[in-house]
Amino acid sequence: MKKGKPFLEIFASAVHQDYKFPILELFAFLYAIGTFASAIAGISFTSDETLVFVLISNLMSIPLFIFLVLVFKNIGYGLSGDLERGTIQTSLSNPLKRRNILTAKLLSALGVSFLLFLGIQLTALVIIAPGAILPNIGIVLLTYVTNFGYVLFLTAIILLAAMYIKRGVVSLGVGIVVYFALGIITSIISFEASATGSAALLQIIALLNPSTALTAHFGFVPSGISWVPTLAEASFYVIGNYVIIALLFFLAYYYFSRRLNI
Repeated sequence: MKKGKPFLEIFASAVHQDYKFPILELFAFLYAIGTFASAIAGISFTSDETLVFVLISNLMSIPLFIFLVLVFKNIGYGLSGDLERGTIQTSLSNPLKRRNILTAKLLSALGVSFLLFLGIQLTALVIIAPGAILPNIGIVLLTYVTNFGYVLFLTAIILLAAMYIKRGVVSLGVGIVVYFALGIITSIISFEASATGSAALLQIIALLNPSTALTAHFGFVPSGISWVPTLAEASFYVIGNYVIIALLFFLAYYYFSRRLNI
């Protein structure tokens, strides 16, 4: 048996489970509707970097939340449900290391949806702002990488929770609670930062959600705070965020490979 064949079989099986009709079609429709509906606010633009950033942020606002819902469903309910029902044993019976099995399932849960999300987003950019992409490709890429970092951070948390809890509905509920809890905490810290004029509080948030730093770079910060990081400084927070994400995924892979009792 070829080495890559079991991996592809597990990946195909995971895709079939994660995107049963009409899941993929429904979310593709929601991505498209959300993307073009969000673009209306920024449809009048120039090649100025700030307006390009605002346009892309508008494009992502609704679809990014929809994307997160799909990922939570795939991991919080899908993977954890496999552990709860014991169907994960079918994948473990293949001649593959556990880390490769987890990779195949993550490529399905996260990768397929991301390609769909990014494809629709870039198509919208080409249609709405064809002359703004190449002159500002650095801002385009940095904005997407920055916003996707927060999604990966939340994904790593729900992945760890799903493997530990091993109950689909509960894991999905935990993911939703974590998402809203972090949103509330971020809002409270932002309000406190505005009240005290402390940029340090926003800098702490930026390590978990680096879009805070990039947003501040373009001058969109709470009133009373004078924090305008350079593009290099904003990139530093992106790097720091991805280091945290890498550590969380390392823990997830270690737990799945060495500590998870199935």
